[in-house]
Parts: sequence; structure tokens; C-alpha cells
Amino acid sequence: MSTLRLALGQINPIVGDLAGNAALCLNTVAQAHAQGAQVVALPEMIITGYPVEDLALRASFQLRSVETVTQLATDLHSAGLGNVVVLVGYLAGNGSGKPQNCAAVIFDGQIVATYAKHHLPNYGVFDEYRYFEPGNESLMIRVHGVDIAVAICEDLWQDGGPVAQVRDNNAGLLIVLNGSPYERDKDDVRLELVTRRAREANATLAYVNMVGGQDELVFEGDSIIVNPAGDVLARGQQFVDDLIMVDLELPEAGTHTLLPSGEMVVTIDAKANPLPDLATRHVSSRLDSNAEVYAALVVGLRDYITKNGFTSVLFGLSGGIDSAFVAALSCDAIGASNVYGISMPSEYSSEHSKTDAFDLAERCGLNIRSVPIAPMVDAYIDSLGLTGLAEENLQARVRGTTVMGVSNQEGHLVLATGNKSELSVGYSTIYGDAVGGFAPIKDLPKTDVWNLSRWRNEQARNAGQVEPIPANSISKEPSAELRPDQKDTDSLPDYEVLDQILNLYVEHDASLDQIVSAGFDRELVGKILRMTDRAEYKRRQYPPGTKVSRKAFGRDRRLPMTTKWSE
Repeated sequence: MSTLRLALGQINPIVGDLAGNAALCLNTVAQAHAQGAQVVALPEMIITGYPVEDLALRASFQLRSVETVTQLATDLHSAGLGNVVVLVGYLAGNGSGKPQNCAAVIFDGQIVATYAKHHLPNYGVFDEYRYFEPGNESLMIRVHGVDIAVAICEDLWQDGGPVAQVRDNNAGLLIVLNGSPYERDKDDVRLELVTRRAREANATLAYVNMVGGQDELVFEGDSIIVNPAGDVLARGQQFVDDLIMVDLELPEAGTHTLLPSGEMVVTIDAKANPLPDLATRHVSSRLDSNAEVYAALVVGLRDYITKNGFTSVLFGLSGGIDSAFVAALSCDAIGASNVYGISMPSEYSSEHSKTDAFDLAERCGLNIRSVPIAPMVDAYIDSLGLTGLAEENLQARVRGTTVMGVSNQEGHLVLATGNKSELSVGYSTIYGDAVGGFAPIKDLPKTDVWNLSRWRNEQARNAGQVEPIPANSISKEPSAELRPDQKDTDSLPDYEVLDQILNLYVEHDASLDQIVSAGFDRELVGKILRMTDRAEYKRRQYPPGTKVSRKAFGRDRRLPMTTKWSE
């Protein structure tokens, strides 16, 4: 057996910041090198950030990515890190303009091997041989006398592929570079997959994943190393940068047919660098379901704000549960001093709406101001003669214009505070409460907003802190307060019932008959499904927001706006 010190760099890139991402990689390798790491694995597409979407199609972007990873090899050598084997994900082109999701193996200032996912790779193996069979789903390398397979993300989900290659060639280690986004309620699918593949390959498996928010996606990290029996040797934290270090006892490389002489051979002498003592690596515990979702929302919001150059956020504070939860979330993401709320009472606003908004601001320490909208609404009504629903929506639109005006004047990012339940059935006003640059809870059902609000207050109590969300905001009956004594239940069922129906229809694509067979009233189900289908045009105009569910509107679920189909 041979001892190999492996490090997994769980880091947070920014899409398009190639130089900045390369600097993150170099700093991570330096930290790992200081602890004696011999091999450092970095995530999929870490040089470019991920996902790059249509940037991948630009030849200039492909070229700069290749140039950056090449420069990284030089910079590692210049920094005295040339004796570390570094695996890094990047983007390249195949010569015909088609993008390739690639992994590079860097050593001694050179890219000594590359693997292009789903395309014929520029393959190579270093130490004593080069070995890659066309059609296999990983790159094989030899480091410190150990055979290692390198694969990228979805390669691991395929039966056969890298697992078969590792097993058939008796490789000791499979390293998988990943950019795997978070979804709630996955029941630790990642660990189940990794342990199953390790047993199938009869090899140690290391899974390195990126962390951080990118537009609507959020990556949780949670990098894992398991042995051939599937036992967890090390596990990274969720939603934070982490460096996972472990000493692996791996079988020595077998005998393979060498390729013709003259090809590049890279020899790494493990004995030249005695391994310093390594602190015991504990397996990080998983967050519970509430903490996990809340952390995803915080990271998604914070990274959208900071990566887009904003320093502060602004939104309407109504005293209701949605804006209260967004306020607490924002304070946790970027600090209360950078959070601005506006109370915008109308003639229909209850007294508790105003007092609850200011109570929350005092609890959280955020900035708040009051801008009564009645004079502005009256001016519109006098000019246009609006009544009924048009008058109700006008109030929401005046509020939307107010927050956007303050945003333009002061430079804050406006947050829309609507939840997934309202977004599903169209319970929002275009150019009103739907305005904004980001919608942090657009993928969170109303019942979960309540649940997480209670959870957040409980965390504060347990820490001896002030509960950020007023009890009255949680307990009172929700209302848009656009007409006298208005309640959400005037036009919607109880949210407990609504969210169960929407979960079946939106998340699981259940039909009307299937939902009815689950115990719901047919007439009610038909009404909710019609409301959901007809609101597609509103959802298309809603701001982006952090995805935490299996199916988020806009990214995973998209219906025709013009259609005669109805459940």
C-alpha cells in the first residue's frame, strides 16, 4: 500500500472572473501544500465559474479559459507549488467551436494531461505510462505509484464509465470534479451515489464540489471522500469554503503496457517530500432540513448581491410574514446596516401592519422609513378614474414605483418578497409587488416561509438573541390589504391545502385526476390548476431567485403562455 495525501478544494468562483478564479485556485493549492498535500483536486469548471450558459459558445471565452489554466500552471510553479499535482476544471473548444467541459492535470509548471468530457480527450497519463481507451469516461494517471482515475460530474451517474474503468484496471482512487447545485429533500442522494460507486469500483472515491451562489443556483459544497467499502473518511461543510485533507492508504499501481518511448513521462518522487503530521479530519455533520434550506437562501442572496457589485438591498416592509422573513434573511446575508425597508401604508393598511414593520426593523437593526402612498394613489385615481381591481392593483404599482425610484436614487438592489405559492397562482401584481432585481423566496412555498420564520426565531432564542421576526407577523392572517378587510383566503384556499396541491402539480407534474385521487376536492383542484396555468406570463416577468426545490419556475418548469391545454 502507498500513502497519498489528498486535498479537496471546495471554493466559490464567480462566472467570467477567470483571473480571480485562478487566484482562488492558487491560494487553495498553497494552503493545501502547507499541510503537505501531494494531490489537490478543484471543482468542475472552476476556472470559468459554473454554469457559464451561452458564454461557453464564445470562441474568445473558450480561448481565455485555456490561456488562464495554462497561466495557472506557470503561476503554481513560480509560487513554489510545482511539486503538487493539481486537478482543475475548465472550459475549452474542440477546434470546431464546440465547447468542452475539461479537466487539466498540472505538475511542475505544465499541463501534463487533460480530459474532455463527452468529447475525444487530449489524453495522457503521467509517471510511467499514458493510458486512455477511447470511449472510457475518465482519465487515468499515475501519481506517487498509485493509479488514479479522473472524471467529471455526470460521468459518475453513468453505469459503467469511470467506475468500470477503475475496476477493470485496479486503480486505487477515483477523483470526480463537480459543479452540483443544491436541491432540498434529496435525502443525501450524493452520499448514496458516491458510496455505491466506490463499492462498484472497489476503490476509494473523492468527490469535490464547488460552493456559492450563481444567479438562481446555489452550490452547497459537501465534498466527500469514501473508502472502497463506502465508509466516509472525510466530508466537507455545507455552503462554506472548505479544504478537505486526508491521508489515503491506496494499493500500489499495477503493471501496464508502456507506450512507445519519446512520449512525455512525468515522475513524482513521494519520498522527496516527507509528509508532515496532519490534524485529524473530522467528518462534518449535515445540517438539518431547516438549517440547510435557510443556509441555501442566505448564500444565494448574498452571492447575488455581492457578485453583481451591490452593497445594499431595499424592499417594501408591510408587516406581513413574507417581507419580514426576507428582512431577516437579508440581515443574515449582508448585515442589517446594509438593509433598507420602506413602510408604504395606504388608506386600507391596518395599524398592526405599520407597527409590525417598525417592530421588525428595531429587532433586526435595519434601516426603515415610512412613505404613505395615499396621496400618490389619489392623484392616479383622479386622473384615470380607476375602480375595483384596477384600483387595488394601482396601490401595488405605486409601491413598486416608490421602491424602484428610491433604488435609482440611492443605488440599492430591490428585492421582490413574493413566495412560490403566490407566484404559482398569480397572486401578485406585475409592476407592483413583482418589481425588483432579485426574489430570494420565489422558490419557497408560503407554509415554508412560516416554518422557517419560526425556526429562525428559535435559533435566536437558543443563542440568547432577540427574535428577528415579530410574533404577530407570523400569527396574523395574511392579507394584501388592498381593500377593506381583505384576506388571502377570500380568493385562495388555506395555504396548507394550497401548498399540498401545488406540490403535486408543480413539483411532481401530477394530473387533475391524480391530485383529486389524493383526497382533494375536484372543483378546488381545477380552480388552482387553472390559476397556475394562466399565471405563466406573470412568472416570465418575475425577477430571478434562489432555486431550492426540485422544480423552480423559470429554470426547471416552463409552460407555454399561449395554449388551449388545460387539466
